[in-house]
Amino acid sequence: MSKRIGMIVPSSNTCLEPQTYRMLGDRTDVTVHFARIEVTRIALDGDADAQFDEQIMVDAAKLLATAKVDAIAWNGTSGSWLGLEHDEAITDAITAATGIPTTTSSLALVDALARNGVTQLGLVTPYTPDVNLGVAAEYARHGLEVTVERHLGLSDNESFGRVQPEELAPLVQQTFDAGVQGTAVLCTNLYGAPIVESLEAGAEACVYDSVAVTLWKCLDMIGAAGLDARWGKALAG
Repeated sequence: MSKRIGMIVPSSNTCLEPQTYRMLGDRTDVTVHFARIEVTRIALDGDADAQFDEQIMVDAAKLLATAKVDAIAWNGTSGSWLGLEHDEAITDAITAATGIPTTTSSLALVDALARNGVTQLGLVTPYTPDVNLGVAAEYARHGLEVTVERHLGLSDNESFGRVQPEELAPLVQQTFDAGVQGTAVLCTNLYGAPIVESLEAGAEACVYDSVAVTLWKCLDMIGAAGLDARWGKALAG
């Protein structure tokens, strides 16, 4: 019988679900199931931060638990600026309420970088400059130096999914040219995954797309095979 992954998704996200199933392709060993919470804006203020309240996550996770999923992920990157401890509190609360192992996109990224020995990181996001600065400061607390960053200056979450992959490719390439060990395309409503294979071809650095990284971690948690290498050399297996 196939394993089941449950994912909590920002309500205005249009990328994550289709991209996740594209990455799984015709695999029959795992299925993915989604619950949405209201998220419409990414910014550094109290109203935006309140979207990621722990109880909201727990309530969504309880709904996923009724589908008898084997792992749960908060498939959003808010912990990258709110703090990884914020995400750890969410995962602890969900597991306490449901008994199901839980991760988040931000925790998955930090795990993937650690496994691959990445300490100098490029950062590409759709966010505003202050959010990127917040991400860099949070990662620095955990031994990750963001040496070069690029951003699109957007805050409306729905708009992120309208960014075309070809708009992202030169930004990621600029980080590669700066000599990073790897680059995070940070946002689960951003189509970074389709450009990974072409960018990594002949490059030493790897791309860590948030949607791909979250799925990779969930597959790892349930003991399933990793992703095809075209979604990230560091996530293959």
